Amino acid sequence: MKRLWRLQVVLSWVLAVVLGSVHGHVRRQWGEQVPPESRPHSVTITEFGAVGDGRTLNTLPFQNAVFYARSFADKGGAQLYVPKGRWLTGSFNLTSHLTLFLEKDAIIIGAEESSQWPIVEPLPSYGQGLDLPGPRHRSLINGYNLTDVVITGNNGLIDGQGSVWWDWLRSHELNHSRPHLVEFLYSEEIVISNLTFLNSPAWSIHPVYCSNVKVHNVTIKTLLDAPLTDGIVPDSCLNVCIEDSTISVSHEAISVKSGWDKYGISIGRPTSDIHISRVDLQASSGAALAFGSEMSGGISGIHADHLTIHGSDKGFSFKTTPGRGGYIKEVVISDVEMDGIRVAIEFIGNLSSHPDDDFDPSELPVIDQITLKNMVGTNISVAGVLSGIDGDPFTAICLSNLSFSITDSAYSTPWSCSNVSGYSESVFPEPCSELYTSSSNSSICFSLPSYSALAVA
Repeated sequence: MKRLWRLQVVLSWVLAVVLGSVHGHVRRQWGEQVPPESRPHSVTITEFGAVGDGRTLNTLPFQNAVFYARSFADKGGAQLYVPKGRWLTGSFNLTSHLTLFLEKDAIIIGAEESSQWPIVEPLPSYGQGLDLPGPRHRSLINGYNLTDVVITGNNGLIDGQGSVWWDWLRSHELNHSRPHLVEFLYSEEIVISNLTFLNSPAWSIHPVYCSNVKVHNVTIKTLLDAPLTDGIVPDSCLNVCIEDSTISVSHEAISVKSGWDKYGISIGRPTSDIHISRVDLQASSGAALAFGSEMSGGISGIHADHLTIHGSDKGFSFKTTPGRGGYIKEVVISDVEMDGIRVAIEFIGNLSSHPDDDFDPSELPVIDQITLKNMVGTNISVAGVLSGIDGDPFTAICLSNLSFSITDSAYSTPWSCSNVSGYSESVFPEPCSELYTSSSNSSICFSLPSYSALAVA
């Protein structure tokens, strides 16, 4: 009976498409608000039978609406308009040349039943899921091999209802790794803007193997005690811009990655040309801005500026371990205000987490040319913990114009360093000797002009 009902729904929808094609459009319900026309063609989710009562499952309407929008890909694309309401759905895919637009007070809600989040293979650069070996759950909103996709709105919301997934993770009841809210794979020209993302089961926005991605004016929030929830995770991506956003999560607000051990090394897709600016970050149990520890494809060309960081365990964290291979280099972070941070700056080379036991400890990572400058921190417990790898020191770590107010006397020293080298100038409290020896000078630093160069200029 249920199967017959679904067949009737699909047949009715196909008939609507055919009739709409005859008349040049799909007819809207009488009196329904016409959405903003950001594309030559526009359809509304209600035209495909969706009900925004927060109880009716709308997975099929979303899937059918995207399928219909695909027919306009060579005609300038289409906009899928989501009006005010609570739109419960399982996982669905997007298509190229599509704008998904959420009106004010429109909320897309992820279904709590795990069956509504299909199982897919792990990412090739990771070899397993986020939480468990083997496959993983597909994200709520997905894009695969797409071009020109916009997810935006008039401050609408996407709520993953992650608490059920967090409970399963804590109680070891997960059968497969948790899903994310939005994930794009092998895609380009992606824009995500003017929305709020709530309660992702795992990560909120995850572009992987993508290029030309812009995320701006978004708010991302999870409960601060939720397990291992990240905000935005550029992963083996080129040319990503993150601007004018607020992120408050439990684990890492922004985490830059590029694959895990031999899987990331073999795929060899680096993350580079990332610009992060004017963001407010909180990560209660992790780092506001993190690099790695999955960085085996390489990370370089990162510029982050005008950051506000508060209420976080760490401000910045550069993480790796023997067996990763890869590199983190040519990173500059500047113009930062921090308050209420346990460790302002962390470099760690011994995380010892691997997807499996088949890793090569001789695959050593390179951490080089990292510049942090123009930072002010209040209520800081530890200024910095910089710990490289024996026989594989982290080099050209450069600090300039940093001032941290240390308020926790429980720690014996504001700085701790081993297996690192670099340069420092105008840093308070005074940093480790490894960062201001007579042999070091600003010429080793990435994007840090020397005083002599400034004088000449």
